[in-house]
Amino acid sequence: MAALAPPVAAVRTAVRQALRGLDGTVLVACSGGADSLALAAAVAFVAPRAGLSAGLVTVDHGLQAGSGERAVAVASWAASAGLAPVEVATVVVSREGSPEAAAREARYAALVAAATRLGASAVLLGHTRDDQAETVLLALARGSGPRGMAGMPPRRVVEGVALLRPLLDVSRDETRKACAALGLSPWDDPHNADPVYARARVRSTALPALVDALGAGVVDNLARTARLLAADAAALDGIAAAALDRARRSAGALDVTELEGLPDAVRTRVLHAWARERGAPPAALSHRHVAALDALVTAWRGQGPVHLPGGLPVARRGRLIM
Repeated sequence: MAALAPPVAAVRTAVRQALRGLDGTVLVACSGGADSLALAAAVAFVAPRAGLSAGLVTVDHGLQAGSGERAVAVASWAASAGLAPVEVATVVVSREGSPEAAAREARYAALVAAATRLGASAVLLGHTRDDQAETVLLALARGSGPRGMAGMPPRRVVEGVALLRPLLDVSRDETRKACAALGLSPWDDPHNADPVYARARVRSTALPALVDALGAGVVDNLARTARLLAADAAALDGIAAAALDRARRSAGALDVTELEGLPDAVRTRVLHAWARERGAPPAALSHRHVAALDALVTAWRGQGPVHLPGGLPVARRGRLIM
């Protein structure tokens, strides 16, 4: 028996760990790129041996010529690999806010909807350690603060569906080598090399320059920074959730008296979460909007309402934000 290629083993081990404790059906999100293709192949191998049913969803964003045909090709491969059910989800990407963020939001909504409809408990996503390092670097450059620099969580529950990222400790190079070892031909998304997109510029220029200047350990160090900050952010988010509950008043208003004594890091988290509850699109909700809300609490001078993304006005009335 031929020895298993180490990159294939690395991906399968990561998937095996992620699937522990799950039962029933899981889905893997696959674009056809090396990362998600290696993940899908590993899920097809590992899931049945763990007593799980595994299917696949590929999302067609409709942003490139031929995207529909590529999605069908991914679905056809998935069926041949033994994954079932297999679905192509076609989405419409909003033009409001960042196109990258809007595409991501539409994609996740489609994945969660598919999991709910198919009775799947989890969706596995193909983000790697390199993706995590890029996320941290982008967050740092944008001044996103600890929440952004915490990067992508290995597990997040959305509407009862667990979104899992098994490959955050696996490199992009390993996923490519895993595909090669398995005879798979990944698709290279031209958006990943298009300098119009900030992440593409980080991937092709900024991160390689840091590696050249500081050594290959930069990628691991950035990913470790995300893990450390994620723990801090989770603690602050828990405190903020309790503070939001204390500040709630009738008709969804917030009590200024409850807010003004909070530390800045907690109060801004409360306002961010409250804005999202009111329907502000997460992809378009920025630091500028939260800062304007915060000014209604900490720098009140009788100013007019704050207009959140989605056309949502927020004003201060006496001691209430509403």
